[in-house]
Amino acid sequence: MGEPVVIGLDSSTQSTKAIAWNRAGTAIAEGRADIPMDNPRLDCFEQNPVDWWSAATTALKACADQIDVNDIEGIAISNQRETIAFLDQFGDPTYPAMVWLDERSRIEVEEFSEHFGSDNIHRITGRPPDITPCLYRFLWMQKNEPEAFKNTAAFVDVQAYLINKLCGGPYRTGWTSADPMGIVDMETKAWSKPLLSALSIDESRLPELHAPGTKLGTLLDEVATLTGLAPNTPVYAAGGDGQCAGLGTNCTVPDRAYINLGTAVVCGIWSPNYHYNRAWRTELAAQGEGYIYESCLRSGAFLINWFVEQFVSHGKADSSVFEALEKAACDIPIGCEGLLIQPYFSGVMNPHWDPSARGVILGLSGSHTPVHIYRALLEAITIDQIMGVTEMERAANQPVSHFVAIGGGANSPLWRQMLADASGKPVHISNTIEASALGAGMVAAYGAGWFNSITDAANEMAGETTAIMPDLTMQSTYSELLGIYRKMFHATADLNREMLSFAAKQKKTT
Repeated sequence: MGEPVVIGLDSSTQSTKAIAWNRAGTAIAEGRADIPMDNPRLDCFEQNPVDWWSAATTALKACADQIDVNDIEGIAISNQRETIAFLDQFGDPTYPAMVWLDERSRIEVEEFSEHFGSDNIHRITGRPPDITPCLYRFLWMQKNEPEAFKNTAAFVDVQAYLINKLCGGPYRTGWTSADPMGIVDMETKAWSKPLLSALSIDESRLPELHAPGTKLGTLLDEVATLTGLAPNTPVYAAGGDGQCAGLGTNCTVPDRAYINLGTAVVCGIWSPNYHYNRAWRTELAAQGEGYIYESCLRSGAFLINWFVEQFVSHGKADSSVFEALEKAACDIPIGCEGLLIQPYFSGVMNPHWDPSARGVILGLSGSHTPVHIYRALLEAITIDQIMGVTEMERAANQPVSHFVAIGGGANSPLWRQMLADASGKPVHISNTIEASALGAGMVAAYGAGWFNSITDAANEMAGETTAIMPDLTMQSTYSELLGIYRKMFHATADLNREMLSFAAKQKKTT
């Protein structure tokens, strides 16, 4: 036998990564597989849970092929949040899984908020009413797909589905995978009985909830054969990819903020106390102690990829396209020569909490090029996050001294320097951008007995970071741009609502 390792299995929105970590937090082996996603009609984003399982087994086998599987002492899962599967009594889908990007429940958000009370929802769940939590998709299903809802024996998050496939037994999941569903009482860490009553859902149709690091089972023999892993390898409860990312960057102290430049752009700070505020959504922390105050922009790197694929010649098929755009964008001044974008292509969460918000391109002229739009998208996402963090600092009375940037966007020298310059704060780059998988690995390391607590695991496994220092001469220019940006939502909110209503009417007549 060689060096003991644990596997962090990160089942994210677009791909699954299985990464083996040693006690120092060094990646020893890695397997990957893509997860397809469907956009069958306006506002609907769906996946087949079978694809989660196929990607997981492919990634696990690729990882296992590189190491001695007898050295693996545990597995834990980090998973995309607010994505829900609808399964019958045999574990087969009664309806496609709805991805967190889905927006079909906009009407249900308004109706349920009025019925149950917006303040009550916020107090119980830590989230203002918003289309992202699964809560409102239950209501949509009841109204629009009553037979599928009736035939659904289990409403499960991604982790619960994968745990069942890996280990068998009842559906079970970790706190931090369940709480983003929007039906967990954040103080008791249990399913909210008042919300379940209002939804007419019996708790027996939901997964069991467990604290981070709880042993949920061991690999079935047939799964071991399929993946090449050792039979009876233990699997531990971890949870949502955002919280796992915070743990992977060792954001277990109040002055450090992680910022995940991924499909969505998510920024979070840890606090030992439960507070809810419209400046953030509150999540349970991955270490099982305290909470994460989190800012979220739903259309982050997803928006960058969408733009390149739809409007840049050859799209992502040209492997050099991003490098060329980055290089050219560095020569364009702040403000993109009069171009400003509102990146709310999928509605807005904090601070406005308006599912009807949409993208706006302000100042577009015939002189602007795709490079201008590319840079304007990066600037928009960046200053929106600065706006959110500034409000979190104020409302929580919790100053942030620096960021730790993770996710695919952290590979962009332009983007990370832009974040440092606009915020006036150092941006630390971790020695791994796979912080969610590392966070899951930390939980598995605690479960395997390597450390006395998950926080101890984070302290030992987080690794070194490289600091990108801000150019403070740039901050005032970004602040001026942010001043204009702050007015943009209020100037266009009513127009976006009118356009959505107009589009809905046209849809009914076709």
